[in-house]
Amino acid sequence: MDKHGKILIVDDNVDVLLSLNMLLKPHVEKIQVLSDPERIPEFMVNLDPDVILLDMNFKRDAISGEEGYEWLQKIQEIKSDAVVLFITAYVDTEKAVRAIKAGAVDFLPKPWDNNKLLATVESAIELSDSRKESKDGDDKGSHNAGISEPIGSSQIFKILLDQCKTIARTDASVLILGENGSGKDVIAHYIHDRSNRADKPFVSIDLGSLSENLFEDELFGHEKGAFTGANGPKVGRVEMANGGTLFLDEIGNLSAAMQQKLLTMIEKRQVTRLGSTKAIDVDIRLICATNAPIYKCVSDGTFRQDLLYRINTIELRTPPLRARDNDVVELSEFFVSKFAKKYNKKEPELGDDAKEMLLKHDWPGNVRELLHTIERAIVMCTGSKIGADNLMLNNDNAAEASAETKTEDIPLNLEELEKVAITKAIERANGNLTQAAEILGITRYALYRKLEKSKL
Repeated sequence: MDKHGKILIVDDNVDVLLSLNMLLKPHVEKIQVLSDPERIPEFMVNLDPDVILLDMNFKRDAISGEEGYEWLQKIQEIKSDAVVLFITAYVDTEKAVRAIKAGAVDFLPKPWDNNKLLATVESAIELSDSRKESKDGDDKGSHNAGISEPIGSSQIFKILLDQCKTIARTDASVLILGENGSGKDVIAHYIHDRSNRADKPFVSIDLGSLSENLFEDELFGHEKGAFTGANGPKVGRVEMANGGTLFLDEIGNLSAAMQQKLLTMIEKRQVTRLGSTKAIDVDIRLICATNAPIYKCVSDGTFRQDLLYRINTIELRTPPLRARDNDVVELSEFFVSKFAKKYNKKEPELGDDAKEMLLKHDWPGNVRELLHTIERAIVMCTGSKIGADNLMLNNDNAAEASAETKTEDIPLNLEELEKVAITKAIERANGNLTQAAEILGITRYALYRKLEKSKL
């Protein structure tokens, strides 16, 4: 997570404040903690937080969450577009649905998983950025890479959007295929926003970031006492999406056991929380996405064919940025405006030499890579025009790599090959793990796990 965003944490438990402060401080621009909710208005004025982490219960032994809803309302009165994450150990279906309708973005459970919490806060900061842009009069905010409405006028992209409009009117399950960073989650939002479920929850989950032991708890929830630390009931993501859309990203990364559990839920349209025997009916529209070669995975036996049949009633493919003609310039100009505002700079012009270089680049990281490139250019640009040198792009990476490494020097051990690939990707991304993961075609969390495993 880039060091960006101001966070206000409100909880009457000093240990929680200390733990969250220590966990988030290396990753965000500024953090302030608060044990007395009465001081929230004061801190909102002085700090102007991008994200507020708000405890739902401030009275000893209170589990109703009413205080959380009351303070959420007061926060929204001060700042209507505030991004609020609830912190609670006691989440049930009624609370979750009520909180989402009231305007809370998500829940942070007690106890929490550090990686998941960091990912949730990062997404919340991105949402806050997009709401600020919308408030400034730009209707193109951010679901992925700073975009809510898909941007592009190329023929191949127009065809995709027309397909989405047709699909949106149905409840058919959709599988979105495409390279990493090509905007699969933007397309999922686009379909939901034009569906009959648009006023219901859109709940997304990155399956690639979940280990097997967290999978059921995250999707299906648990009852009090289901396992050590389950101090109260928790509603799962599937229940949260009831009536709306459930977006399952990175579905190609699931293990066989996780695929079976997901298939059962999809077939029965029911979930059973951990520690319970009661099946709960759910009404969801399912949208899945993956950058994995899903049909090859079926042929290899690593992905269930019956699960594939269930999730791809309609199949869409997001085109890579290199196939979208002049869309790269249109997107670049949008990002220039976005980051000029972010860094309080006068908006520079995109020079002809910069446009030429942008069009020549292959964009292996697609729109996400373009976003990072333009942000870097805005930071480095000191004049009124962004030139090719400000982009710091190298369009001869493949040739250089070939010249650097002779075939006989490449290790043949798979583990060593993986280490070499990871090291090269991190070097090419100048130490930015998010960009390195995009270059490798895996999720950031998968990269973290590989780094731990290989002890790089």
